[in-house]
Amino acid sequence: MKNILTKELKPCIIVVMIITPSKFALLIEGYVKDKQMNYMDAVVLYCEENNIDPSNVKPLINKHLKEKIAYEAQSLNMLKDKTAKLPI
Repeated sequence: MKNILTKELKPCIIVVMIITPSKFALLIEGYVKDKQMNYMDAVVLYCEENNIDPSNVKPLINKHLKEKIAYEAQSLNMLKDKTAKLPI
């Protein structure tokens, strides 16, 4: 059988990292502490570094990380408060 390829093929190693929501939360916590950034920016930075679309990390965000992101968003006036307030 003849070898049709003219270029030599080089072996390629593909590493697949299986990540759980708790591992993802720890990674994001590390970004927040090490790089002095907020949680939303840390998630976006992680996605950029790993070539992941930010909309695909939704299943990886656990309850605690979601609460921290929501608190951060509320303090930046990006979300409305969920508590009922009487008009004054």
